[in-house]
Amino acid sequence: MRAYWRFPLVALLIAVCWPAHRGRAATGLPAGFQDVLFVNGLSSVSTAMEFAPDGRLFVAYQTGQLRVVKNGTLLSSPFVSLPVNSSGERGLLGVAFDPNFATNKYVYVYYTANTPSIHNRISRFKANGDVADTTEGEVVILDFDNLSGATNHNGGAMHFGLDGMLYAAHGENANSSNSQLMTNLLGKIIRMNPVPDAVAQIPTDNPFFSTATGKNRLIWARGLRNPFTFSIQPGTGLTYVNDVGEGSWEEINDARAGRNFGWPTTEGSFNSSSFPQFTNPVYSYAHGGGSPSGCAITGGTFYNPSSPTFPASYLGKYFFADYCSGWIYYINPASPGTATPFASGIPAPVDLKVGPDGALYYLARDAASVYRITTTGSSVPQITQQPANRTAPVGGTATFTIAATGTAPLSYQWQRNSTNIAGAITASYTTPPVTAGDNNSAYRCVVTNVAGSATSNAGILTITSNTAPALTIVTPAAGSRYSGGTTLSFSGTGTDAEDGTLPASAFTWRIDFHHDTHTHPAMLDRVGIMSGTFAIPSSGETSANVWYRLHMTVRDSGGLTTTSFRDILPNTAVITLATSPPGLRVTLDGQPVITPISVTSVVGVVRALGVVSPQTSGTTTYNFVSWSDLGAATHTVATPSTSRTYTATYASPPSAPTGLRITGG
Repeated sequence: MRAYWRFPLVALLIAVCWPAHRGRAATGLPAGFQDVLFVNGLSSVSTAMEFAPDGRLFVAYQTGQLRVVKNGTLLSSPFVSLPVNSSGERGLLGVAFDPNFATNKYVYVYYTANTPSIHNRISRFKANGDVADTTEGEVVILDFDNLSGATNHNGGAMHFGLDGMLYAAHGENANSSNSQLMTNLLGKIIRMNPVPDAVAQIPTDNPFFSTATGKNRLIWARGLRNPFTFSIQPGTGLTYVNDVGEGSWEEINDARAGRNFGWPTTEGSFNSSSFPQFTNPVYSYAHGGGSPSGCAITGGTFYNPSSPTFPASYLGKYFFADYCSGWIYYINPASPGTATPFASGIPAPVDLKVGPDGALYYLARDAASVYRITTTGSSVPQITQQPANRTAPVGGTATFTIAATGTAPLSYQWQRNSTNIAGAITASYTTPPVTAGDNNSAYRCVVTNVAGSATSNAGILTITSNTAPALTIVTPAAGSRYSGGTTLSFSGTGTDAEDGTLPASAFTWRIDFHHDTHTHPAMLDRVGIMSGTFAIPSSGETSANVWYRLHMTVRDSGGLTTTSFRDILPNTAVITLATSPPGLRVTLDGQPVITPISVTSVVGVVRALGVVSPQTSGTTTYNFVSWSDLGAATHTVATPSTSRTYTATYASPPSAPTGLRITGG
């Protein structure tokens, strides 16, 4: 997103871009719809999902496992486990099924490979039932360009078009200039014949087949920042790309052969007469205001199932989700200027799909679950998620949760040992601090609507005399700061009243990268170590309202855990861009700005300085001469430890003579 699914998932999304809110099923649905848990127990690092033609749901984990949900059950064995690089926003990011899957059983995956150097890759596997065929193994289809030190903006979505070609999206790897270059596949949508032959896989009718070289002839559309997801409409081939924005706008772009969507020169809607070479988004929405408002567009899908179950007014609509704000809206492709709210309260949606049953499915990363939005009938409640057994120490609390379907509205009443609990009338109930006398108490919920009622199973509360462990984060010390390109060292200790000093196996560490009001993954869970290091990148997110949060968790032999965190704020400095003469334009990270301009930047983070030459101010045309730091017209600088001004000097060429002048005595 801004970084991750930004996406983000994103940031992620979605690019990006992870938000700090948690929750469960969607709220705010239109009348006649309900949200039902489809499968839980997924990884909290789920990135994407896709339905196989036979109805199974495949879910990608950032850590490299492709999991299968069959008949509503998460199978214990992964379809395949890949050796991925999962730093930041890298990892297993996409999955697609061959149009001839019924006969050839081909499954395609998009993931970050470690060898021979770090890059994203598309590979093919053949299904043998619910697992990959080990005889055929992995067939590499395409290796994208090597990645820089930035771990964000990887894209990852793949879909087959109506033409039988495979389309795939790749982000610009936090280097905005990549989006416009024709010498790499970053910041692009590619179109290919998915065969392991570098020549045969390039369609001769690709828009740049005659002008690009090598695998760059796969480029189909460009000018994208982090196209985390996209969708191809059945029947029409209309292709909408969700491009996670930078500081102001999220975009839905109508991708067609040869189109350029303008990043980094433009973001959001623009005056077409100013940039005739670029294509405006069909819809864009802003950060921090308006309706909708968000920060990282993630999942998107057209509602065109073979057997629709939604009302006819929803046919052909494009549904899309925002990772940070946790909502789903939709637009009408025939008149896409207005978005209509559909659902809210979703814990970090990263993907949307329409299932073979005509329902709308969303992958909620923070809930590690997939939910299913369907229409309601006049039916009595049905419990779809029973309360789980819980364990709590004396003085602790326990939370019991259910999920149910049925004709809305549903009402809830929790009971303890078959007796109603006053005020416990929502889908979750948290006990007050418990005592030893609460041991073996049974908690169940009665769900009621106009058609009847249903009573859940009971969740049993076990009270333990075990006490939770204590922990201390030793390093980094409180108040520590970081700079880009440095290494963060972390360590801690843990003790427990029953176990004594806890061993390394009791420790789990995680680092989140916070940007404004949302977060991105920086370091996924590292288990079984008491200390370690994390390399802080010098490229990627360029905003200064960022910080890292180190999470430390210890678990005792009785299963109780304690978690603490420490925030590490950045060192910052002000970069000022100026021109001589003043008031001319330059570019910062590829985006045009008018000088003078001052920005706060994280020390050590690389920024790209560029010029606009020639340019006209008033009636005078200016050409670039030099930068004050003697860098090239376009060059990068690492943010210095103290504030600094970079001045671009321009000069106007001398005027040509307008006539003959005769002098004499």
